[in-house]
Amino acid sequence: MTATQTHCPYCALQCGMTLTPELPTRLGMPGVRLEPAEFPVNRGGLCAKGFTAADLLDHTDRLLTPLVRKEPGNRDSPLREASWEEAYERIVTAIRGSQDEFGPDSVGAFGGGGLTNEKAYALGKFVRVALRSSAIDYNGRFCMSSAATAANRSLGIDRGLPFPLADVAEARTVLLVGANPADAMPPSMQYLDTGRANGAKHIVVDPRRTNTANGAHLHLQPLPGTDLALANGMLHIAIREGWVDEKYIEERTEGFAAVKTAANSYWPERVERLTGVPEAQLRETVRLLATEGPSMILTARGAEQHSNGTDTAQAWLNLALALGLVGKPFSGYGTITGQGNGQGGREHGQKADQLPGYRRLDDPAARAHVAAVWGVDPDELPRPGVSAYEMISRIKTDGGVRVLWVLASNLVVSAPHSNNVVQKLKDLDFLVVSDIFLSETAGLADVVLPTAQWAEEEGTMTNLEGRVIRRKMALPPPPLVKSDLTVLNELAGQLGRGEFFTDEPRAVFEELRRASAGGIADYAGITYERIEDEQGVFWPCPDETHPGTPRLFGESFPTASGRARFVRVDHRDAAELPDSSFPYVLTTGRNMQQYQSGNQTRRVRALTVALPEPRAEIHPDLARRHGIADGDLVELRSRRGAATLRARLSDGIRPDTVFAPFHWPGANALTNPALDPHSKMPAFKVCAIALAKAEDGSL
Repeated sequence: MTATQTHCPYCALQCGMTLTPELPTRLGMPGVRLEPAEFPVNRGGLCAKGFTAADLLDHTDRLLTPLVRKEPGNRDSPLREASWEEAYERIVTAIRGSQDEFGPDSVGAFGGGGLTNEKAYALGKFVRVALRSSAIDYNGRFCMSSAATAANRSLGIDRGLPFPLADVAEARTVLLVGANPADAMPPSMQYLDTGRANGAKHIVVDPRRTNTANGAHLHLQPLPGTDLALANGMLHIAIREGWVDEKYIEERTEGFAAVKTAANSYWPERVERLTGVPEAQLRETVRLLATEGPSMILTARGAEQHSNGTDTAQAWLNLALALGLVGKPFSGYGTITGQGNGQGGREHGQKADQLPGYRRLDDPAARAHVAAVWGVDPDELPRPGVSAYEMISRIKTDGGVRVLWVLASNLVVSAPHSNNVVQKLKDLDFLVVSDIFLSETAGLADVVLPTAQWAEEEGTMTNLEGRVIRRKMALPPPPLVKSDLTVLNELAGQLGRGEFFTDEPRAVFEELRRASAGGIADYAGITYERIEDEQGVFWPCPDETHPGTPRLFGESFPTASGRARFVRVDHRDAAELPDSSFPYVLTTGRNMQQYQSGNQTRRVRALTVALPEPRAEIHPDLARRHGIADGDLVELRSRRGAATLRARLSDGIRPDTVFAPFHWPGANALTNPALDPHSKMPAFKVCAIALAKAEDGSL
C-alpha cells in the first residue's frame, strides 16, 4: 500500500499528514488511515480536528450527485438527484438569461479561503473571462482583509507571517492581540511553549481568559473595540520612556512625526478609562517589548474584525515599527491567518479588486500582464467589483447580482446579520452552491454541485507563513463527484469560452506562475517538484534559482521608497455601543473542536461529543443579575436578531461582555454588518446585546 504525504483540510497551519489506503469504507469507496507527519510546521503534531479529518471522506451526509429543485424556479419544492447534464443546463440557462436581460454583472461568484491556489485562480479567471463579470469576492473578506490592508499600506506587502512560525520559539517577548492559538490551531502552541520553557514572556490581549491567556505572563482584558486606543497608549509610553528605536525610525521608516503627534493624546490614564486595562499593565507590556527582545507583536481576528479593523491593525504595526522590531531576527509584526488557504486565497484573483500575484485590477500594467497570460484583450477585463457583504446586500438591486455561484462558503452561518443574508439569498433569481455536504447555504440553492474533498484532489495551498505546499490526491473522488476545476472548465466550455481553461491542476499552476510573475505575490520560481523537495517554498520566489523568501524586510521594504510607512490612526467608538435597551457587548470567536461554519466539523462524531452545542460564555456576576445558572438556556438579542444558547459561566470574561462561538447558526444573527471603510471587514467582534434566561428552556 502506497502512503501519500499531504496536508490537513482545516486551518492555515496546513499540518503535514500521511494517508495510507485501507479497506473500502461505508460508501463503498477506498478508505484511508490518517497519521501525523513530520512536517516543518506541525512537527508530528495534529489537533483533534486534524486527527478526525478522514471521517469526512466517507461520511453518510456526503453529497454524491448534483441536486436540483423538483420544480424549477420553486425553492420550496424538494431537491432531487440529477445528472450533471441537467444541472449544467439549468445553470447555463440562468446565466445567459440574466446576462441577456440585466448585463454581465448580474451574475457573480462567492469563493472561499479553503480553495486551493489553482481553484482560487481559476475562479477569478472564470468570472472575468467566461462570465465577463466584475461580481466576485470571497469569505476571506470576513477574515484577513483588515490586517492585509494595513500591511499593504505600511509594509508594501501582505504576508501574514513574514517569518517562519518556528521563529516564534526564539522570541523573548511575544504580544498576542486577539489571538487564541491554543484553541484555533493547537499544534502551533509548541513554539510558544518552547519559548516559555526557555524564559520567554508572553502577553495576551483578549477580553476572555482563554487557554492561550492561561499560560501567559500577562493577560490584558480590554473592552472589545478598544484595541486601537490600547496600542496608541503603549506607543505614548514608549515615546515618553525613550524606548522607541530612533535610529531604526530614521533609517528605515517614514511618517513617524504624525504618528508621534497623535500618540500625545493617549496618556495612560485616558487609555485605562477607554480600555479598562490598568496603567501598570500597559507600562509592563511596553517595557518587555522594548527591553527584553527579540520581540514580536502578533494580531488575529480579535483585533481586526471591527469597523475600524484596518486602523487597529495599523496601530499595532506602528508600535512594532516604533520599537524597531520589523525585519530583525526572531522579531517583528505578523498576523495569524485563519482559513486553510486564507493566504493564497487572497493572492490570485478571487477578491473583487484583484488579479493574480496580488496585482490590482485597476492598474493598467497589471491588466495588460494578466490579459497577455490569459490570451484576452485587456479591455475585455471588467473593472473592480464590490466586497463580499456589499455584493450580498445589493442582490437584485440595480446593477446587483441576480444569479450567484457559491463555492466552499457557508454564508448563512458565517456572514454577519445572517437573517438578512438568508433573505437576500432567497431573493436571488438563481443560486448555485458547490460543497461536500448540504450546508445551510446549499439548502437554499436551485442547484447543488457535489465537489471533491481535500484528499481527492491535487493542488497547492499557501499557509500562514507564506509557505506554498502541495495537496496531493490519496484516493479518487466518488464516481459522480467532480473537482471544482473540472466544473469551472466544463461550464466555461458551455458558455463558449472553453479554450481559455483547463482542469489539470499542474497546468493551472504553471499558468498561475506566469500570471503572478513580477507581482507582489510572485510564484514564478515555485514548481510542484520544488515544493516536494524543499517541504514547501516561501514566496516571493521570482525564478527557479531563487531560494524563496522565508523572512521578509531584512534589508528593505517593497514600498516606493524602500521604507516602511507609519500611518496615523485614532481611536473611534465601535459602530454600535451598549445602551439601556442593549446594555452588554457581544464578541464572537472559535472553539477548539469546531472550524469555521461547522459544515464539516459538526458532522464528526468525536468532535460533537466533545462539544455538542454552542455555549455563551458569561461572567457569574452578570449571570446572577439575570437569574442565570450554568447550563441554563439564555436568549441573546441584538438590533438584528436573537439566538438561544446554553450558558457557560466563567470568571475569565469581562462582566460587561458575552462570548459566543460562530460555528453554529445563531451568533451571526446578532452581529453588526457595519463595514471597515478600508478593508470592508464587518464588525463581527462588537455588537450591543441584551440577554435573559430563555423562557421555554429548550433550544
